[in-house]
Amino acid sequence: MSPALEDMNPPLGPDTWRLLGLDIDGTVMHWGGEISPSIVRAIEQVRMCRNHVILSTGRNIVATLPVAEQLGIRRGWAVCSNGAVTIRLNPATPGGYDIVETVTFNPRAALELIRAEMPDAFFAVEDLGVGFRVSREFPMGELVGRQRVVDDFDELSHEEATRVVIRAPGADVSHFDDLVHRIGLNDVTYAVGYSAWLDLTPPGVTKASALEALRRKLGIYPDHTVAVGDGNNDIDMLRWAGQSAAMGSAPREVMEAADEVVASVDDDGLLTVLDRMIDPQRLAVL
Repeated sequence: MSPALEDMNPPLGPDTWRLLGLDIDGTVMHWGGEISPSIVRAIEQVRMCRNHVILSTGRNIVATLPVAEQLGIRRGWAVCSNGAVTIRLNPATPGGYDIVETVTFNPRAALELIRAEMPDAFFAVEDLGVGFRVSREFPMGELVGRQRVVDDFDELSHEEATRVVIRAPGADVSHFDDLVHRIGLNDVTYAVGYSAWLDLTPPGVTKASALEALRRKLGIYPDHTVAVGDGNNDIDMLRWAGQSAAMGSAPREVMEAADEVVASVDDDGLLTVLDRMIDPQRLAVL
């Protein structure tokens, strides 16, 4: 698509396609792991109204696929690992997906810097489509997929990686935030979670960068993009979208990055955005 065409941004019409980027945890899915039936039903209707619904998550592939299945999304795209991995859902493929894009980095420098500051932390490097290589097993439920404990810490950085996770139980978020600024993680993109959880991805890689690549691939106009999220790793995505919403449970800086704030995930705040994307006239003729 040429820049001239992108600048035109025609008004939405009955045949106009849109792109909706959706965070999973705390946005689509309640913190207990449930997705309300009203959200499932609304997402199905949104997809029927010429909208590409793209799950955009920090989860790895293994953890993303069951959510897509629960939402009835068996074809389309998903952005995983905070933008480092893009898959195309395809029921005809073994496993139900094809990997269409990966971006990697050498995690050695970042791992060594953080290990020097937090020697007792848990460290994990994504093992694409399988799980993680870990310095020691993470607490149950914190990582999805197979965990392979390495004998030597250097094994975590012996090859390029899509994503690194550092977890320091007992440390608070402000300590983690101060740490990454103090040690100068310049060669990665990082996001601090609600707890002492740090996600590292390749430099310049975010959910927004992966969604922008898909937007261009699909020929969607910039103003016809929508994003909803609740975490620090959603900030770039919210700023990227033509229209964006932060969940009511989001931190202040996430709310400030969005065009609007909707109710929390416990109150299915996502429905506010989904309902606006459903065209009753189009549903009536399907």
